Amino acid sequence: MALDAPPLRWMASLLYGAVMLTGLYYVVAGLAPDWSGAELAVFVGGLLALLAVEQFDWRRPRSRRWAVALLVVRIVLLETVNSADQAGFSRALFVLVPFFAYLWLGRAAGIGLAVFYLFAALARAGSVTGGWTDPEVVSDLFMLFIGLVLTVATAAVAAEQRRSRLQAERLVTELTATQQRVAELSAASERNRLARDIHDSVGHHLTAVSVQLAKAEAFRERDPEVADRAVADARRATGRALREVRESVGALRAEPFSLAAALFALVEGLHEADFRVVLDVGDAELDQGRAGSEALYRVAQEALTNARRHAGADLVRVAVRRGDDGAVLEVEDNGQGFTPDTAVGGGLSGMRERLAVLGGSVRVESRPGHGTRIVASVPAGTR
Repeated sequence: MALDAPPLRWMASLLYGAVMLTGLYYVVAGLAPDWSGAELAVFVGGLLALLAVEQFDWRRPRSRRWAVALLVVRIVLLETVNSADQAGFSRALFVLVPFFAYLWLGRAAGIGLAVFYLFAALARAGSVTGGWTDPEVVSDLFMLFIGLVLTVATAAVAAEQRRSRLQAERLVTELTATQQRVAELSAASERNRLARDIHDSVGHHLTAVSVQLAKAEAFRERDPEVADRAVADARRATGRALREVRESVGALRAEPFSLAAALFALVEGLHEADFRVVLDVGDAELDQGRAGSEALYRVAQEALTNARRHAGADLVRVAVRRGDDGAVLEVEDNGQGFTPDTAVGGGLSGMRERLAVLGGSVRVESRPGHGTRIVASVPAGTR
């Protein structure tokens, strides 16, 4: 992987070009009388080859083996250029070797090569007669030391920038994957919610319509007036189903929702001579929030549907009261009862799922022959 910062990407190429132009000026200005044409050709050719290596290197994916191979090629080319450099300008380019080693092979390789070149220069200076007392030699050694330190420091900063960029890219990738997962879970949760709403609302009203139409069919010849009332009740149940759909759309638009009003409308469509509902909503508007109010309403809807469809009840009491930490809904019928542990179907599980999402709970108390009592609660401030 290449670095994105242009100064680092082109640093070596700029140094190669500067050394080449300086060497050519040295020859043109007549400052290098001993520089032969062959040496000049090797000098320029080696630097051009190094320029080509840099351009090729930055344009392809990098592996550790590839980085080692190119580092060896650079060292060979630098030695070749230095051997043909009568002026000694190219010696400054050796500071690039620790830079590339640090950048692509790690800290140990970069610092190790920097130390190697420093000791090699010290050994070379010691092998020259009077080298340790020659001001030019001492100055060159000092400048080499400064160059190596700056090069290693620059490589360290560049490597840290690369690590930070890779970590940022990894974090972005993980965040994107997390967001996609959250979106998938949200979509699944919304599908489950819609499924519960369809079961609790539309299913409830369709049950009422079915009961009324069956009643109308049964009394069509014996008592046409009763049959007509049943048809009218079925029509009203259909209207309430349509109203439920509109309320669901309104929920998506964040329109106000009143638990008391919804419960009154629900009971109004069910109350008959053979099925009475007693409603107490004195505490219906507690601070349970919209989501909590809707959840309690759906529980009441499901409980009333079950009482009428399965329990054979003729009296149901519905009450909303203040609990220890929020609102509590109680629905109690005088039906035939059942064993909660053996109950099957999506009604009870839907209640529990709906309340569990909000941090609430549902308790079902029933046994055969003794009716059913359902207690649902949601914490205050549920949004």
